[in-house]
Amino acid sequence: MFVDWLMILGTTSWLLALSFAVAFYFWLTTKKDVPKLPPTPGISLPYLGHLYLLQKNPRQQFLRFAKTLGPVFRLQMGNFTVIVLNTYDVLTEALVKQADFFSHRPKIDLLVQHFPHMLDGIIMSSGPNWKQQRTTSLAILRSFGMGKNILAEKISEEVSAYVKELTKSKGKPTNIKTLTNMSVSNVICSIIFGHRFEITDPTFLNMIHLFDKMVEQGSGANAFIVLPILRYIPFDPFGFRKFGSVLNRIRTTVSKIVGSVRNNGDKDNFIAAYVEEMKKAEHLGESTYLDEANLLGCIENLFVAGTETTSTTILCSLLYVLHNPKTQVKIFSEIMEHIGTDRVPNIQDKPRLKYLNAFIMEIQRITSLVPFSAPHMCCEDTILMGFNIQKGTQILINLDSVLRDEKIWGDPENFRPERFLDEQGNLIKREELIPFSMGRRICLGESLAKMELFLFLSSMFQRFEFLPVDQDHLPTLKEILGGTAAPVPYEIRCVTRNI
Repeated sequence: MFVDWLMILGTTSWLLALSFAVAFYFWLTTKKDVPKLPPTPGISLPYLGHLYLLQKNPRQQFLRFAKTLGPVFRLQMGNFTVIVLNTYDVLTEALVKQADFFSHRPKIDLLVQHFPHMLDGIIMSSGPNWKQQRTTSLAILRSFGMGKNILAEKISEEVSAYVKELTKSKGKPTNIKTLTNMSVSNVICSIIFGHRFEITDPTFLNMIHLFDKMVEQGSGANAFIVLPILRYIPFDPFGFRKFGSVLNRIRTTVSKIVGSVRNNGDKDNFIAAYVEEMKKAEHLGESTYLDEANLLGCIENLFVAGTETTSTTILCSLLYVLHNPKTQVKIFSEIMEHIGTDRVPNIQDKPRLKYLNAFIMEIQRITSLVPFSAPHMCCEDTILMGFNIQKGTQILINLDSVLRDEKIWGDPENFRPERFLDEQGNLIKREELIPFSMGRRICLGESLAKMELFLFLSSMFQRFEFLPVDQDHLPTLKEILGGTAAPVPYEIRCVTRNI
């Protein structure tokens, strides 16, 4: 009997050992296929998460993380888990192939509670509301000529006024930031409000000032969202109370202008067209997200999108010209060859000014003015590049990882417009040039911005030679990272050409 028990026990142990070995083998061979969380750069501390590791300007740091951790990595940012996406292939997979999952914006309770107006309009809305705001706004903008020559004529009128103002500086050291903001902004104002503003208009000056402050103080809102306890700290050291105040003042200012435009009864503007769409939906009894709050939100979004990045790109263009004076010589030579000085450049000249186009593309690439785009959110559990991405996770799009990728550009740290020209001098269009992001959330004003940049810069380089205040002390190429990566304020000499 005892021997029988030993034999049974031995057989059972052998079977258990065999079963364990087989199970262990299958675990080893299949575990690499089990979805897992993206890697992190270090230990996540209670409450802070990985914030203690991050620099004030983390652009280079994120590129290093992507090299060591891979193109998809994870950060714990206070209360929130953030997945950072890098490389063109990963961005294409998420924003194009899995657009249904990655096209939402995060809806943060604290943001809704303290800055509710931010969720109105196009930029920060999601789902059916975003779709209707974007579709309606885009249709209205196209009806006013966005992407067509009729809009180019309006831009050229504003360029002419801008050039006249630059001439008044008489080649003396000048900071042209505010003037540039106002001139670029007037283009979108002519569509939204049906008229341009004089640069001395106090309402317009106040609006430009408020939107500048909003962009500058955006980091205060980010700190507030990531670490809510900061709202109890006295004296507002991170500026989120100021940020909220600026948002409220913007809403009040825009609301007054909208009311004035509607009272005038003018129908040739974005406001009237949007209100007409509201009335149509109401008349038909349709369920709609077109309402007064979203109208104001759309106007604020279009004002920012139609001003900040284009204006900053122009300022960066002049800054890089100071550091690379030969580029200005090449641009002017091209203008003289194909246009001359008897007339101003127009949009039909764009295909002929190939070097200028390459210059603009290189400026957009190397500056990467909105390096992390706007925040995205994964709206359903999904698998991305073998990693498990959970519903509600915030997604950060690192455009730098594409625009400054050595594998794509070879020498991304160098400013070299020629990278966009072939041996015959023809323009090379690279799909990896994505300063406006990609997928469904690509910037609504991309075609407007491209038209503005060409018309402004071609006329500017035709009429002026841009020179530094001190040749031995050029303004820095360093940036101030807020809502955009803006250049440090600088002065420049706009010397009228003898033509």
